[in-house]
Amino acid sequence: MTRSGKPDLGILILLADQEFVRELRAYTAGQGYDDQGRSDGFVLRTLSAGPTTVSGLAERLEISKQGAGQIVDDMERRGYVERRPDPSDARARLLQLTAHGEAALSTARRFHQTYERRLRRRLGDEAIDTLREVLAEMAGEAQIDNPHFRALMF
Repeated sequence: MTRSGKPDLGILILLADQEFVRELRAYTAGQGYDDQGRSDGFVLRTLSAGPTTVSGLAERLEISKQGAGQIVDDMERRGYVERRPDPSDARARLLQLTAHGEAALSTARRFHQTYERRLRRRLGDEAIDTLREVLAEMAGEAQIDNPHFRALMF
């Protein structure tokens, strides 16, 4: 609690994120995607913008190439992504979503839309529009316009 007796804003943001993720995981598990890893959503959204290499994925997710490789290996084993030869570079392999990965992403996006509609019904359009403005301000224009994250937003 702050001195005003209200919960700390940072903690509320953290708790809201945790609850959102908990509900998302429960929903996707109920739709048959009960094997989702913590990074899967970011990878699925990133690859939905188009194929990339492990190095490109690492750069977009701001993690090491080794870390990205481990995530991709796991997601490939679970059938969400696949590696294909890069037609412009015989040494490179491009990552892309499988049909299973595309379906999982579609399921998650459906949840996101349903979640926002539910909030709009409960709190009203004005409150949710204001929430979006506040979150955008907190994220900052540079983050929102960052091409690495832009693909994640739509």
